[in-house]
Amino acid sequence: MPSEPTTELPASGAQALREVLRTPSLAGARVLAGAAGLDRPVARLNVMEVPDIGPWVKPDEFLLSTAYPLRGRPGSLPGLVEDLDGAGLAGLGIKLGRYLDEVPSEMLAVADARGFPIVQLPDGVSFDEIFNEVLTGILNRQTQLLARSERVHRAFLQLVLRGHGLPEIARDLAELLDGPAAIVDLDGTLLAHARLGELGLDDPGRLVLDLDARTARVDGPEGSELGCVAVTISAGAREHGYVLALCEDDARPDDRVALENAAIVAALELTKKLEVQAVEDKYRSVLMHDLLREIEDRDDVLRRAAGFGWNLDRRVMVLVVRLDRPDDPVIPDETTRRAPLVGALRPAVTERDPAAAVVRFSNEAVIITAAFDGPEGRSEAREFCERLVDRASRSVRGSASAGLSRPVQDVADIAAAYDQAKRALTIGRRIHGPGALAHFDDLGAYRILSLVEDHAELRSFAEEVLGDLAADTDTAADLRRTLQALLDTGGNVAEAARQLHFHYNTLRYRIEKLEAMVGPFTTDARVRLDVQLALLVLAMRGGAVLV
Repeated sequence: MPSEPTTELPASGAQALREVLRTPSLAGARVLAGAAGLDRPVARLNVMEVPDIGPWVKPDEFLLSTAYPLRGRPGSLPGLVEDLDGAGLAGLGIKLGRYLDEVPSEMLAVADARGFPIVQLPDGVSFDEIFNEVLTGILNRQTQLLARSERVHRAFLQLVLRGHGLPEIARDLAELLDGPAAIVDLDGTLLAHARLGELGLDDPGRLVLDLDARTARVDGPEGSELGCVAVTISAGAREHGYVLALCEDDARPDDRVALENAAIVAALELTKKLEVQAVEDKYRSVLMHDLLREIEDRDDVLRRAAGFGWNLDRRVMVLVVRLDRPDDPVIPDETTRRAPLVGALRPAVTERDPAAAVVRFSNEAVIITAAFDGPEGRSEAREFCERLVDRASRSVRGSASAGLSRPVQDVADIAAAYDQAKRALTIGRRIHGPGALAHFDDLGAYRILSLVEDHAELRSFAEEVLGDLAADTDTAADLRRTLQALLDTGGNVAEAARQLHFHYNTLRYRIEKLEAMVGPFTTDARVRLDVQLALLVLAMRGGAVLV
């Protein structure tokens, strides 16, 4: 075991190895190899007096040795460097002359390759001197950091107690960092920022964060990449976002203290806002329920809506966004990262339409917003909704589906529009799977079939028309694809063969087989209509008749 006990200090009080080597007792030290690793943090000191030191070392240690355990073992020394580096040590300090005249070149080569510092300790200095000076410096640094942490925390806490919010927290943080700072949600949307103009970013809107690479990029193909240091804003098990220092290099320890304290008070402010919002959302939900029933007093509903900032006395459309498979098990770590669906959508909706209504219903969000007018209104509405669904999926770390209604002119018609949006969502997800976006007007015949409440009757109809083709087998599915291609091409055998990558004669043979199963669909319009409807029923049921 080591001849002296390991001395541990919190990592936040660590010093870079290059700073440690400036202490008086190490003034004559020489870096023999691994100079690239001199910025490694030193939080502890330890002494190596046995060859198998591995079980007694810890990360961020600067290991000191008289070289006694290294003598006569030149072949094992490169492996020792690999083991110490793998354990996360800051470096190895060796006294040469008494037990080892020089460090083997193979050992130095491995240290250089791995950026693991090997330092020749000065002659005549004792380990006690090194311990006393280095640990005193680390303790002093830790004391300073704790004192600064308390001062910074009090300053930020006073902001919250005086009723100030995220903009003031970002402003004071930027002053402490003497550089740009930002507070963002989990999706990278800016909640508050200060001094971003110094980076040429007066209003970036959203940052794409890569916290592993410690970078932030402005959303968009031409966004510039910035260095950043982030601290998570968390309250209990829930994460709200990040406090960022936008800088070229890693944050100094003092800067990290400021970031951590800013994250604490930002969590207090965001939690307070969420509590207020929860009460408001309850009343919004009550009003939305009233909208989706028969409206008895139109003026009263419009007045209550105006109290929430909603304008429902105009031409609007309804969008329903729902999380896919909300009851699926979720990895515990992911649960804390999930943002509320409405919270993710509201900023994007109100940016386009400040008077829109965005309300949570169980696991779905209901949005009532101004309709898109003009000849391109329908396509513009789809593009807008696609952006919302993409935003929702990124924010909740999962997929979301959506349904969009036709525009309606009067508040009394909102309930019907909501039903259209729900029906579009349900059918779109059945046909296209998770992540689907469907407009009510795009449903075609599906709209009619969705009105049939007797699902057993639909199933019976599909089975009677398609026979064995309705089976849930690979063979039946392959033949249904052939049948669908023929119907889609209007019976054009050559075109269907090209789309299916079949030889013309192969497809002619398949047509004979299909007509033997379902009837003369190529010549009889009534048979063809029945077959098309039966295939639509299968698509609504996920591709095969359910029993």
